[in-house]
Amino acid sequence: MIELLTSETPNGWKVSIMLEELGVPYKVTPISLTDRVQKEDWYVALNPNGRIPTLIDHDAGDFAIFESGAILIYLAEKFSRFLPTDTKGRSRVIQWLMWQMSALGPMMGQATVFNRYFEEKLPKVIDRYVRESRRLFEVMDTTLAGHDYLAGDYSIADIACFPWVRGHDWAQVDMGGLENLQRWFDRIAARPAVQRGLLVPAPPKPEEMAEKTIQQGKNILA
Repeated sequence: MIELLTSETPNGWKVSIMLEELGVPYKVTPISLTDRVQKEDWYVALNPNGRIPTLIDHDAGDFAIFESGAILIYLAEKFSRFLPTDTKGRSRVIQWLMWQMSALGPMMGQATVFNRYFEEKLPKVIDRYVRESRRLFEVMDTTLAGHDYLAGDYSIADIACFPWVRGHDWAQVDMGGLENLQRWFDRIAARPAVQRGLLVPAPPKPEEMAEKTIQQGKNILA
């Protein structure tokens, strides 16, 4: 049995989408960022960075993996899907995965933090992260010209990038005019496994959402 310890964030959805695409059974353990469960000793023993997600492979001696990109690679190798086995194909996918981890995720994350959670509005800071996020969208758009996916066939590169692009409205990053990126986004959003993965863990009730969002923002800044 695989256990996913996660919350409702792009990095969490990357792994739940992957598990749904694989079609393997897994257990979900919701981690409340509002209650800072990710900072509790038992969780940090599994994930020394104190972030979500964490995956535990109970069939492999309770082997724990942290960092969403590392989890995607582990699952792709374990089940031999969504990561090419030839050297060049594998490298292309991992290049885009590393790009998401080092560029798209951090820039979109900062755009979200300073647009939504930071108490003081800092226009120059917001502009810096929004413009850089838009530039990264343009990198994807150029790459996707004439291609359905980022690195050949549908892969963990696409799975990793999709939840961050999905949050463009929340981060206030414009996707207008990026037709190749929009087609890619719509194609992936239509996948049933992706739709199921975005519901993991179960979304909060509407009356819980406002307070949860505010508290999560405070936790991000803490």
